[in-house]
Amino acid sequence: EVKLVESGGGLVQAGRSLRLACATSGFTFEDYAITWFRQGPGREREGVSCITHTRDGATYYANSVKGRFTISRDNAKKMIYLQMNNLKPEDTAVYYCAATAYLWASNWHRTDEYNYWGQGTQVTVSS
Repeated sequence: EVKLVESGGGLVQAGRSLRLACATSGFTFEDYAITWFRQGPGREREGVSCITHTRDGATYYANSVKGRFTISRDNAKKMIYLQMNNLKPEDTAVYYCAATAYLWASNWHRTDEYNYWGQGTQVTVSS
């Protein structure tokens, strides 16, 4: 059974940092691209950052988070992390991790590219 479980969300003040984690199981971790999405109140789900399979290891970021967020993967632990620095109120959202074995890099931000999803973790940034 494929599982993705997010953790690390919480309530923080603007300018502070959080690190989200996505624990995975049930698939060949090294062969999958993993992406963080988020969905704020009244907004569509949007791609935040993607890291491709180990053979490539390319990373992608939404313009809104470039320079502030960093995605990484730990193949030994089958974990994906999202380090979020200098958080802003507009980063408030439920954050999800999603996985796919087949990804067109240019489509990394599209929700329909992903087969497996976690349940999400809430991030709230106060001003």
